[in-house]
Amino acid sequence: MPDQRSPEGSGSDAVRMRAWVHGYVQGVGFRWWTRSRALELGLVGSAANQRDGRVLITAEGERAACQALLDQIDAGKSPGQVDTVVTDWEPPRGDLTGFVER
Repeated sequence: MPDQRSPEGSGSDAVRMRAWVHGYVQGVGFRWWTRSRALELGLVGSAANQRDGRVLITAEGERAACQALLDQIDAGKSPGQVDTVVTDWEPPRGDLTGFVER
């Protein structure tokens, strides 16, 4: 089974990444932390609390930058506790500006 966390191919082409972050990630500064990392990486998008306790990260930018954001989340240095990250990749839509917390 292919690794759903890694985008197909390589290079620096633009992508849209959606990552559902499971764990203790609401009410601990996780969205703010994610926004800061995303802006440092030059990504646009959002980090939004979901009703079921997850945070949905939607980001567009260079493939390597999106992967770097995931790697930082996996490093265990984010606020709270990340248990699982489920990610999908698609072509960019170009409809996002800035990076916001929702």
